[in-house]
Amino acid sequence: MAEENRKMGAGKKIVMVLIVILLLCTVGAYAYGVYYFSSHFLPGSTVNGFNCSYMTAGEAESLLGERVHAYALAIGTKNNGQEGITAEDVGLSYQSSGSVQKLIKDQNRYKWFLAFGQDQVYDVAEDISYDEGKMTKAIDGLKCMDPDKVVQPVDAQIRDTGEKFEIVPEVAGNALDPLKVKQVIANAMVTGQNQVNLEDEACYLKPAVYSTDEQLIRNCEQMNQLSDVIITYDFADRTETVDRSVIADWFNIDQNGDVYLDETLVAKYVDALGYKYDTFGKTRTFLTYDNREITIEGGDYGWAIDQQAETKALIAAVESGETQVRQPVYAYSGWSRAANDIGYTYVEIDLTNQRLVFYKDGKPIIDTPVVTGNPNIDGCATPTGCFALANKKSPSVLTGEDYAAEVTYWMPFSGNVGIHDAVWRTEFGGNLYQLEGSHGCVNLPYDQAAALYSNVEIGMPVVVYQ
Repeated sequence: MAEENRKMGAGKKIVMVLIVILLLCTVGAYAYGVYYFSSHFLPGSTVNGFNCSYMTAGEAESLLGERVHAYALAIGTKNNGQEGITAEDVGLSYQSSGSVQKLIKDQNRYKWFLAFGQDQVYDVAEDISYDEGKMTKAIDGLKCMDPDKVVQPVDAQIRDTGEKFEIVPEVAGNALDPLKVKQVIANAMVTGQNQVNLEDEACYLKPAVYSTDEQLIRNCEQMNQLSDVIITYDFADRTETVDRSVIADWFNIDQNGDVYLDETLVAKYVDALGYKYDTFGKTRTFLTYDNREITIEGGDYGWAIDQQAETKALIAAVESGETQVRQPVYAYSGWSRAANDIGYTYVEIDLTNQRLVFYKDGKPIIDTPVVTGNPNIDGCATPTGCFALANKKSPSVLTGEDYAAEVTYWMPFSGNVGIHDAVWRTEFGGNLYQLEGSHGCVNLPYDQAAALYSNVEIGMPVVVYQ
C-alpha cells in the first residue's frame, strides 16, 4: 500500500513538471510572437493588394517597389469595354515615407495569435506617387475619352411637333467627368487596386431630366391643354386668330420648374396686335364730300388697345380653355371698328370752303355754311384732325377771357372747341372767318345746329381739314 502511494506521488510530480514546462513554453512562444511581430506583419496582412504576411517593413517595401514597376490597372468602361494603364504610362513609383513601418508599429502584436485565419488590408497611398503630366496624358489617351467618340448626355425635353407637345426621351450618352475619372484612376493606382469600373464609380455624366420625370410629364400635359384653344379677335371686317401656333411661343418655365404663360411674351403679341389694328393718333386717308382724297393728321379719334389690361385678359382667356370670339380691352374706342374706322356716320368740316356736312349711314343729311375760328389771331384757328365728339349739351354758356355767350346747342370735340349755334350772326360761309371768325368754335345757323344736335351722338367722328 505504501508502495502504491509512493508511485502516485511521483506521477503527480511528473504531471506538475510537465504542466510547468508547457506553461513556460506557451509563455515563451507568446513572448516570441510579440517580439517577432513587433517587426513583422501579422499573418493575413495585405498592403496595397500584396500579401506581406510575416514580412519586415524593409521586405514589404522592397516587394511594393518591385510590384509598382510591374503594376497595370484594368479599367472597365460602358458596354463591357476594357482598357488599361500601366505604371510606366503614369510614372508610378514607390518611395518610403515610413508609413509601412508605422503599420507594423500600430498593429496589435499582443494579439498576434488571433490573427491566423483573419485578413487585414492596408493602403499606403502616400508612399506611391505618379507624374501629374503623364497621368493626364494617359487618361486623355483612353478610347473612352476620345472626343470624336463621345456622346454627351441630353435631358428629356418637351418638343412641339406642330400638332401637339410630346416628350423626347433623354440620351444617356457616354461622356465621362474628366475630374472624376482622374480621381478614381489615380486613387486605384496609388492603392494598388488591380481593376476599376468607371460606370460603377459613377464617372459617367448623366441626364438631369428623364422621360419619367413627373414634373416634365405634368408640364407637357399642361402645355397641350393650354394650347388646345382657339380665340378669335373680332375687328368687324377683319379677324385675328390665336391658336396653338401662336400660344406655343408663350410658354416659359418658372424657378420651380413649372410651365406657365409668360406675361412678357403675351404682351409682345398684344403690342403687335395694337400696332396692326390701333388707329388712335394715326394718319388717315379721307374722301371729302366733293370726292377729293386728302390726308388727315392729328386729333383724338380712334381705337387703342389697353395693352396691360388686354394682356391679362388674353392670358385668362387661354387659361379658361374655352374657344371664343372676343374684342380687345380698349383704352380708346372709335365709332366704327372696320378698317375705315370713321365709318359712314360722321361730321365733316371744310375750313377752306367754310362748309359742314353731316353724313348718316353714308348719306348727307345736313349741308350748311359755317363760320370757324379766325386763323389770323393767335390761338383762334380751328384745330384740324379727326376728333371724337366729346359731349353734347343744351343749353350751355360758353366762356372765355373776355366773353360769355349763351348757346342752345353745344357739341364740343376738341377741348373748349366745339360746334354750336350762333344767333348773333346773320351770315355764314364765304370769307367771314378771316375777318369775323370765332375763337376756334364752328358756328352754325340755329336751325342747322338744332338738326345736327338731334342726330349726333357722343363719340362720333368729327373730321376737320383745310
